[in-house]
Amino acid sequence: MQTQQKVIFISGSAKRLGAAIARFLHQQGYRIVLHCQHSLDDARTLQNELNEQRAGSVALVIGDLCNHDDLRRLSTEILAAFGRLDGLINNASGFYPTPVGHIEEQDWNNLMGSNAMAPLFLSQALSGELKRRQGTIINMVDIHAMRPLQQHTVYCMAKAALVNMTESLAVELAPDVRVNAIAPGAILWPSSEVPEQQKHDVLEKVPMQRLGDTDDITEAVNFLINANYVTGQILKVDGGRSLSGNGPF
Repeated sequence: MQTQQKVIFISGSAKRLGAAIARFLHQQGYRIVLHCQHSLDDARTLQNELNEQRAGSVALVIGDLCNHDDLRRLSTEILAAFGRLDGLINNASGFYPTPVGHIEEQDWNNLMGSNAMAPLFLSQALSGELKRRQGTIINMVDIHAMRPLQQHTVYCMAKAALVNMTESLAVELAPDVRVNAIAPGAILWPSSEVPEQQKHDVLEKVPMQRLGDTDDITEAVNFLINANYVTGQILKVDGGRSLSGNGPF
């Protein structure tokens, strides 16, 4: 397969959506560079699982996306892993509430760092190689970048910045690199326990009346990787939730 020679880097790919994207793209024949910061056991397990399927096809880099020194080192290691890079998927994301009155500088650094700063500096550092390969960047944004989630002001601001970055880079890196984003809705419940009533309230706002799943996201990734005349677009994968009502979710 032609894709067997192509390489994709996925930030935050030890588990959940990042791991699902890695498994899908690996199945399509891509070589994968995984990334984690704290979830090393999960990342190693996934790396071993995929390398057992196709030896030497998956590498792993480890680092803090909110640290500029780590970002510079990671960029070098990503390129060194297989000697090329064809796609960058900025998937890693900090997410937690920041009610007004309780927002601290560390919240700003964590949420803006993982959701906006890291995608920008990774895209900048890797843009030369992506241009050489006529590659692509896919950013994982959020429907709440367009319509805010209550008590998550900093997170929503960060994702809004990432939406704007997607559109800006699509212009600046054209015609060599296509830059798009996926805005998931209710795909996976948060890792922390979510009360049943809260789940019910969320799904009531979804016209499709159900939770999405990781296949919905991997299909969107597959489309954007292969859609050679699509750039600067924000693909909402939310079961229509962003169409329901006015005001914040």
